[in-house]
Amino acid sequence: PTGAGGGFGVEQAAAQAARAAAAQQPPAPAVPQQSTGPAATPLSSGTGGGQPSWAQQVHRLAGDEGPVAPWKPPVDDVFQAAARRHSAARPAALGRRLAARIVDTAVLGTVTAVAAVPLGTKAIDHVNEKIDAAKRSGQTVTVWLLDGTTAGYLGVCLAVLLLFGVVYDALPTARWGRTLGKKLCGIEVRDIEGHEPPSFGPALRRWLVYSVPGVLVIGVVGVLWCLFDKPWRQCWHDKAAHTFVAARPPSA
Repeated sequence: PTGAGGGFGVEQAAAQAARAAAAQQPPAPAVPQQSTGPAATPLSSGTGGGQPSWAQQVHRLAGDEGPVAPWKPPVDDVFQAAARRHSAARPAALGRRLAARIVDTAVLGTVTAVAAVPLGTKAIDHVNEKIDAAKRSGQTVTVWLLDGTTAGYLGVCLAVLLLFGVVYDALPTARWGRTLGKKLCGIEVRDIEGHEPPSFGPALRRWLVYSVPGVLVIGVVGVLWCLFDKPWRQCWHDKAAHTFVAARPPSA
């Protein structure tokens, strides 16, 4: 018979087919229950379980875990800033260099005169005695102004000039890069490559190349050489010491 029994069989077969199709589909992922308490720590399930859930990560990114430190602008390192100022040094103006040289020459001349005036007086008296002796002899004789006595006096004066110049010029140049005159005029001596004050050896060489030709007058040419030298405006003594005179940078 094909009555109710046949319809029941068809419905039973359809239900079994639906259950079989549902069994083949993968199960839906479980959504963890998020706690609402203040001390809740939501965790994700599945692979990597125990890690913070997406909700907790959002809260952390939003800054809910604590106060955020205020942003501060970067502060320039004082040592790097000083190094940049030194490396950016340029030759000082010739007017300031001339003023500094006048001050230093006045100091050197004053100290040297303290020793030179008494010795010069003795040298003049010695020469006058030789002239008077020649007149009394009644003969024509040659009177040399420079003899052993006057040469000794001159040597002492030159020694005072050179030695005091080492103390006044070479040592301060090696220590600070400047003498009294350069400090007053805002300039200083620097090595061309390192842009730092020269060591004592170059500073001493710089002073000797300046002073010795200066005594022989030819040093005037060496000093005026900076008018034509480029780009560092070096005099002869600067070239000998591998230095240049720079304008002092502003302090930090």
